[in-house]
Amino acid sequence: QVQFVESGGGLVQSGGSLRLSCAASGFFLDYYAIGWFRQAPGKGREGVSCISSTDGSTNYADSVKGRFIISKDNAKNTVYLQMNSLKPEDTAVYYCAANLMRRRCVFPSRESEYDYWGQGTQVTVSS
Repeated sequence: QVQFVESGGGLVQSGGSLRLSCAASGFFLDYYAIGWFRQAPGKGREGVSCISSTDGSTNYADSVKGRFIISKDNAKNTVYLQMNSLKPEDTAVYYCAANLMRRRCVFPSRESEYDYWGQGTQVTVSS
């Protein structure tokens, strides 16, 4: 059974940090491009970051460059999003997702290409 379970969301003050985790089971995330998305209230889902399985290269939306870091631990079958210098505008529900048709990321991420999704975790940044 395929599962992609998220954790690590919560409430943090502006300037603080959080680390989100997505633990995969039923598939190896190392085989696929893995993305992080977010959806803020009243807005569409936005591709935040992606990590390629080919060479581990990473991509980031301009809004988070220099602040967020995507990484993975293949032994744990887990992908992470380290979020630093958080801003109130980062407040959103964050989702991890696996793109089964690609090993190398295409960015901006194409939501329709992603097959497996985490359940979402709320990140709230207070000012």
